[in-house]
Amino acid sequence: MANDKTFEGKIAWITGGSSGIGEALVRKFAAGGAVVIASSNDPAGLERVKSECNPNSDNIHCVPFDLSDTSGIEEIVNKQISLFGKIDYLINIGGISQRARIDETPLWLDRRIFEINYFGTVALTKAILPYMIKQKSGHVLATSSISGRFGFPLRSTYSASKQALHGFIETLYLENKANNIRGSVIIPGRVRTAISMHALTSEGKEHGKLDEGQAKGITPEKAADQIIRGIKRNKREILVGSSELIMLHIRRYMPWLFFRIADKIKST
Repeated sequence: MANDKTFEGKIAWITGGSSGIGEALVRKFAAGGAVVIASSNDPAGLERVKSECNPNSDNIHCVPFDLSDTSGIEEIVNKQISLFGKIDYLINIGGISQRARIDETPLWLDRRIFEINYFGTVALTKAILPYMIKQKSGHVLATSSISGRFGFPLRSTYSASKQALHGFIETLYLENKANNIRGSVIIPGRVRTAISMHALTSEGKEHGKLDEGQAKGITPEKAADQIIRGIKRNKREILVGSSELIMLHIRRYMPWLFFRIADKIKST
């Protein structure tokens, strides 16, 4: 990406930009010539990413906000539009995972996870979409998960919130083909990020552990490369990961085998 100026002159808004896949995408889009609006609920983390991206830091603008509270999102979006005039890419990476059984998860926690993973993404997308319709171009991406394609132990609400995004983004794409607006769902498998560390337990506290499977995943940088390749190829579903992605095909074509395998997989 260092010498690839594919995104020269483009404006990319990336949530979850202070760590993991989001951080890697901020770096690569900036290196690719884009102006990047980087968001997360960690202002200090965003500033760190910006400072470490020198000499591309002038291309990065930190706009922190919390996906769990989007009451002021329209004002935030309007301000960015007034500064940059358009948004070419909206890449919704920010979200939170879960490590709790269904019967141990209180309803308030289900709502909190959906507020962040689904409604936070939907709110930002709905605030930006009218501008993309007006400019007759744009690409909206939302991050699901392989467990957004099937259920998995200790991930009930996480899985459900990610599955909901598939329906939303696919509908957005179908409704806006005439407006030259694309919609894609990013489907990561195992990526070596801190998502399991921050996953919520049944008490709403952080899991605080790097799961074994997560530790064996691909790097965020490799994940970002796979996502960018999918964007360039206009993929509506962008698979991110390694050998674990075979579970998607097993679930689709041999569901009986999927349930046999899933029953034996460690739930962490």
